[in-house]
Amino acid sequence: MVKTKKMKKEIPASQKPLNNGKLKRLKKKKNHHRYLRYVRECSSSSSTRDPMAMASSVSSGILRIPRSLSLSPPKPSSQLVVLPSSSSFSAAATSFVRSSSTAASVRSREFACQSRMVRSRVVARASASDISPDISNALGDVRIFTASGQPVMFKDLWDQNEGMAVVALLRHFGCPCCWELALALKESKAKFDSAGVKLIAVGVGTPDKARILAERLPFPMDCLYADPDRKSYDILGLYYGIGRTFFNPASAKVFSRLDALQKAVKNYTIEATPNDRSSVLQQGGMFVFKGKQLLYARKDEGTGDHTPLDDILDICCKVPVS
Repeated sequence: MVKTKKMKKEIPASQKPLNNGKLKRLKKKKNHHRYLRYVRECSSSSSTRDPMAMASSVSSGILRIPRSLSLSPPKPSSQLVVLPSSSSFSAAATSFVRSSSTAASVRSREFACQSRMVRSRVVARASASDISPDISNALGDVRIFTASGQPVMFKDLWDQNEGMAVVALLRHFGCPCCWELALALKESKAKFDSAGVKLIAVGVGTPDKARILAERLPFPMDCLYADPDRKSYDILGLYYGIGRTFFNPASAKVFSRLDALQKAVKNYTIEATPNDRSSVLQQGGMFVFKGKQLLYARKDEGTGDHTPLDDILDICCKVPVS
């Protein structure tokens, strides 16, 4: 007697009970399209099915999926629009759609907000209103080092009663743009001296790194100081970070000074870069003091965003740059 193989009756997808195991697998694989399609197929004829056979209950014509199987909430960068649910789950499932127009409008609003922030930073940079006029009291107690390695207090660098001082804080001794600024300061030193103004250049790094710049540029060692711990930078609130160092629009100014930059780095060496590589993310600034009074303050917005020496000489020397 020949045994005949029983054929399994094919059950339409609309009459199959929901398979929680399959739902979990689809969700684990983050295959949301197949997940929704499977649920939609199983619920398309819910009016003719036994609701007890479903893993998830149907109430008021809307399929309620258990919280453990629900879709993960969208990330902040993704804009999902959920349309009002209808009497059928099919309409509710297909309501999760990405709206490109919504995402575009959000990006437009973010760009406008960033533009306003850039404009506000430019105003703050020009006025340096966030720096206290009494900052010299806190700055005076900071210990830095001469290029020869001797410790010195900031308040001992110039006469704290009536002395005039220009304090230029370089980024670090291995920054080519800072070599350019140091060269410009050296070329203007005669004007500072004739006006009785003390020139002070401070850089991030150890004294041996400062000596490399002083010897190779060259730069007068009696005007050069090292702040390896960036204490003076922190007190003055100078900018720090990857964005400021590499991606700030203000850094594009250096392209207008390529000739001066090329001249300054003729004897440049990367050996002047601080051993602590995180120091290269520090930005500099320029300050003018008369005694303890702060006359001028400007923070560099980005790498190479140096203070125009015309402004400095006009304040402390009243002599235009030749």
